[in-house]
Amino acid sequence: MAPRILTLANQKGGVGKTTTAINLATALAAIGERVLIVDLDPQGNASTGLGISRVDRDVSSYDLLMGDAKVAAAAVMTSVPNVAIVPSTLDLLGVELTIAQQADRAFRLRDAFRAMSDLTINGQAVSYVLIDCPPSLNLLTINALVAADAVLVPLQCEFFALEGMSQLLQTIEQIRTTLNPRLSIQGVVMTMFDRRNNLSEQVLADVRSEMGSLVYDTVIPRNVRLSEAPSYGKPALLYDLKCAGSQAYLRLATEVIRRERQLMAA
Repeated sequence: MAPRILTLANQKGGVGKTTTAINLATALAAIGERVLIVDLDPQGNASTGLGISRVDRDVSSYDLLMGDAKVAAAAVMTSVPNVAIVPSTLDLLGVELTIAQQADRAFRLRDAFRAMSDLTINGQAVSYVLIDCPPSLNLLTINALVAADAVLVPLQCEFFALEGMSQLLQTIEQIRTTLNPRLSIQGVVMTMFDRRNNLSEQVLADVRSEMGSLVYDTVIPRNVRLSEAPSYGKPALLYDLKCAGSQAYLRLATEVIRRERQLMAA
């Protein structure tokens, strides 16, 4: 079967997209899935957070978008069992200028994925692809949405959490109507939740009221181990499996799989 492609998107920065991409991938791998992360953010934080140094990024997501490399050639195995990554480089900053006038500018990543059948992880086919997007609704994010089966939206537990959400939902609906009719919302995950803070509880209640069942039951806590792990080039689940953040991502992974199975059974 073709892998399920999930895009992690939110035009706001600092909401936990990359942290979620890294740790959700690790959690999915821990329960038997084979996961490919595609780092589509020019900052390359997902690549760095998984210990891929810049000198080891000879082939990157830029090459996929330019049609110069296949996924199998760009993917690099990480220290996490059953997790590979297509790393990012600063070359991505120039993609928009390079392909903006091309008729297929929104379909570059989708077309690259169509030729990924030769990619295996430990001899088996990839079951999930997670795309880590930049914090903007630019051509890179549009490529990710067009290539995806579903969107996973990380949302920080802060006062302005829902601000800009309507714009993202509008963009998703526009992509679904014009470019990718299969696109759906997998779910909204609340991040950086602090039980000591009444505001976090209020924001969570407001988002659940607005978004209903789209919001995952799992809430990702504000956790120092989640912040520390990337500096060691590791996901939190390898850095400290027992910390609250790691345990939350394991629960989120089971929720993601459960929703996927419900979708397939429908």
